[in-house]
Amino acid sequence: MPIKRIIVLDPSTVLGKKKHPGKQKKEDSVKQFAPPEIVHDIVPGSVKTDTRLKNISPFDPRLFLTGHMDGKHSRDYASGESVFSQGDEADAVFFIQSGKVKLTVVSKRGKEAVVAILPEATFFGEGCLAGQPLRMSTARAIQRSTIVRVEKSVMLERLHREPDFAERFLEYVLSRNIRMEADLVDHLFNSSEKRLARLLLLMANFGQESKPMPVVAKISQETLAEMIGTTRSRVSFFMNRFRDLGFIDYNGGGMHVHSSLVSVVLHD
Repeated sequence: MPIKRIIVLDPSTVLGKKKHPGKQKKEDSVKQFAPPEIVHDIVPGSVKTDTRLKNISPFDPRLFLTGHMDGKHSRDYASGESVFSQGDEADAVFFIQSGKVKLTVVSKRGKEAVVAILPEATFFGEGCLAGQPLRMSTARAIQRSTIVRVEKSVMLERLHREPDFAERFLEYVLSRNIRMEADLVDHLFNSSEKRLARLLLLMANFGQESKPMPVVAKISQETLAEMIGTTRSRVSFFMNRFRDLGFIDYNGGGMHVHSSLVSVVLHD
């Protein structure tokens, strides 16, 4: 079945690395799900799209955020503390120096959905740069986090004044759009089990099988259910199955995701 392959940038790394000739075909089709190079292999029916961003130089937002600058300040947030709320004025761009942030949206009927869990070294709130007057979502720290706030006018002035920075930032934002498209395709064409497996792999920064897998910090099954659009009971069922099959295991620090979980995503 055709595979949709989507490459997603990490803001502090370079994409477009050459393939190693010794890799097996299966490894080549999967490659990576997270930094430094992220390739999502999704099976969306009968559509095949290969989107690649090449010759992209490193974009390190920390270089932009170092030193004193009017209109920029850093603040520490406690776990659960709100950075901004849905409906607030969109007047600044934010950058996560450390920690994690959850983006959520609430419908008019009061139903809440998790849009994304943003890791360290990630921008968010950049919609204001495109004329977004109000926040479309709520941003909340899910662990102790240090977040930099850059006023909209300061960010726009920097983008206009420094073409190289503007180019790198644009590439970064476009890569986020690619990731969002991948998430949409995932929701439209894949089962809830595959969506959960893909989400866990992304959260674990899945890379080459020869490298140790990071541990996913504790996250509730309710949040996982909201992120993949299913119920908590279904998430619990799949998590127990993944554990019984040896795809994941638990320890005091969180959940360890094994590379074998890829087989769930690639299974027809």
